[in-house]
Amino acid sequence: MGGETLLSGQHTGQLYRRLMANDFAGLQRLITAFFASIPHDWYRNNPIARYEGYYASVFYSHFAALGLDIRLEDATNKGRIDMAVLFNGQVYLFEFKVVELVPEGKALQQLRDRAYADKYRARGEPIHLIGVELSRESRSVVGFEVDSVGARSGERHG
Repeated sequence: MGGETLLSGQHTGQLYRRLMANDFAGLQRLITAFFASIPHDWYRNNPIARYEGYYASVFYSHFAALGLDIRLEDATNKGRIDMAVLFNGQVYLFEFKVVELVPEGKALQQLRDRAYADKYRARGEPIHLIGVELSRESRSVVGFEVDSVGARSGERHG
């Protein structure tokens, strides 16, 4: 396989610190680095880069390595949240979309349109909607949008 494993203590520590600080720009850089470290040979002669589940699994494995409270395919009355992370008195809702080359804004839009945050509003904690778009062509993060909302419907932060 060669090279350094990105799931070393250093990188999982970085992921933890980014979440603790709500450093979403740093989180995007780190996730982009995770995908950049996957060897090209792993994509050879297979269509795995076309599938949302592949990218979601990579995300999940990194977050799961931290031992966080993670809910996958979290059902609501309007659909399923790809990944919900409950951590440090906050809720992070992730939606993943695979696109050809450029971001289309559909991941964050789905989180908003389907009001996925409503399921967690009763917790009274900040909720972060995170739309991640991944390119099947470049096999990397091409879109990473965040909308932080309060516990009450319609309340927005930063």
